[in-house]
Amino acid sequence: MSLRGKTVFITGASRGIGLAIGLRAARDGANVAIAAKTAEPNPKLPGTVYSAAKEIDEAGGKGLPLVCDIRFEEQVADAVQKTVETFGGIDILVNNASAISLTGTEHTPMKRYDLMHSINTRGTFVVSQACIPHLRKAAANGGNAHVLNLSPPLNMETRWFAPHVAYTMAKFGMSMCVLGMAGEFKKDGIAFNALWPRTTIATAAIKNLLGGDAAMKGSRSPAIMGDAAYAIFNRSSREHTGNFYIDDEVLAAEGKTDLSEYAMVPGAPLLPDFFI
Repeated sequence: MSLRGKTVFITGASRGIGLAIGLRAARDGANVAIAAKTAEPNPKLPGTVYSAAKEIDEAGGKGLPLVCDIRFEEQVADAVQKTVETFGGIDILVNNASAISLTGTEHTPMKRYDLMHSINTRGTFVVSQACIPHLRKAAANGGNAHVLNLSPPLNMETRWFAPHVAYTMAKFGMSMCVLGMAGEFKKDGIAFNALWPRTTIATAAIKNLLGGDAAMKGSRSPAIMGDAAYAIFNRSSREHTGNFYIDDEVLAAEGKTDLSEYAMVPGAPLLPDFFI
């Protein structure tokens, strides 16, 4: 199968994993709507919606830059409408945008708590809600309609909550959207799945918040998530829904077990990610 001519709407796609997923789709000739907040360059956060759109174009796709803060439903509605007006519909949604704070209960300001929950859980719900009518239409026309949330398996163990309960709740909220919406929209032929990495992924969050250059050396490239997402998009949306996928397991099922190309530093010990 191919994503040529299909339209992929990705939140937080100006950099990192979101951009990697968009670039993989672009290699097929897909249309990629980049919904993110970053309009102006930031020295600590490389990439804007405009630079990402340019990369999508250069990779063989058609990029649509959309300055959008998913905390505000009117901005989401405008971005979705612009995408449909430009490309004629939406075939795939990737809920990638996320906020993180690995802090304990007493050291998590409520402003930060609200940010994580409004972007991770609420934002995922809002964007899904706005895209579902267009995904339903794509499925009804014989398409392969997918929603993919970048969120972890629902593992209700104390060890995943105790160190950073606010963040875990916000990320698990995204995963609960997968669990519920997969059942709710199965009859419509829309797949809802989650994807999470086995190891840390070399993103700005890892470098700036979770260990700096040392953590980057023990990480894999975002390209592994792009390739895993691509494999999921090419599975039947009517047969593959409600799953909590891990990147290396997805690729192994496709016959790819040598993952050395994704290592940021060949041979370096890999760091396991949270929730795995």
